[in-house]
Amino acid sequence: MLAPDFWADKDLAQAKIKELSQLKEELAGQNKYDAGDAIITIFAGAGGDDAEDWARMLFDMYFKWADNNKFDLQIIHQNTNDHNGYRNLTFEILDNPSTRKARSGQGPYGTLKHESGVHRLVRISPFNAKNLRHTSFALVEVIPRFAKTGEIKIPEDDLRVEFARSSGPGGQNVNKRETAVRLVHLPTNLAVHVDSERSQLANRDKALAILAAKLYKRAEEERLKKEQGMYVSKTTEIEWGNQIRSYVLHPYKLVKDHRTEAETSDVEAVLGGDLSLFLTAEKDLAS
Repeated sequence: MLAPDFWADKDLAQAKIKELSQLKEELAGQNKYDAGDAIITIFAGAGGDDAEDWARMLFDMYFKWADNNKFDLQIIHQNTNDHNGYRNLTFEILDNPSTRKARSGQGPYGTLKHESGVHRLVRISPFNAKNLRHTSFALVEVIPRFAKTGEIKIPEDDLRVEFARSSGPGGQNVNKRETAVRLVHLPTNLAVHVDSERSQLANRDKALAILAAKLYKRAEEERLKKEQGMYVSKTTEIEWGNQIRSYVLHPYKLVKDHRTEAETSDVEAVLGGDLSLFLTAEKDLAS
């Protein structure tokens, strides 16, 4: 547009301006949830107690990160084992209104969205009497938190709704009435379980919002895969070869991101919530 002859052909110039405007709108649409809150689910991979303990360690890491950055964290659903590990866990990280004005730019979702993927841990297993080295995997899924589901329309015929007695902090009534809600999206088999609210209706509304966010995330991943000329698999296997980051505690100490090559030997700081090195490197990844 700065070229001297840009307006020589007015029709062509107007077309170029329209094209630029559409590209800006498309880019804004791709990143429109970056300033919002995040919902994170952690799934333990195969490996029993070790993998489920690794899921707990990852939750602790994100909990400390949220606390360090003055974000609020609320658990939506948790499936624990006898050793306080997690088979799976869903929680939301929320921007705190009292500190939001002091920040600018990305919120929890925009900051953490590239944390999605398989995280690998190598350590001496605390559950092995022979003190053998063990490799564990866990899958982290980060999706935007939708306050309303208006943008993603989900036909009722596409849903299967299941109810159960809640084990969440909903009060004394949780063991008397079936307040927990599990939604299954039949076309994709995506499922959401919520038991954090006091009423069945509130749990259903929250589950529907999370499911809408999962469908949004899925559509975004498919868009990126198509742009890169790659095929989309329905699931990511929680196993060797798919990890985005490795955390090695033995025989040496190293945390390395396999996408950005960012690495540090200060494993304790990373597991203590200091993710700044990796989150900064992740900014160059595709949105």
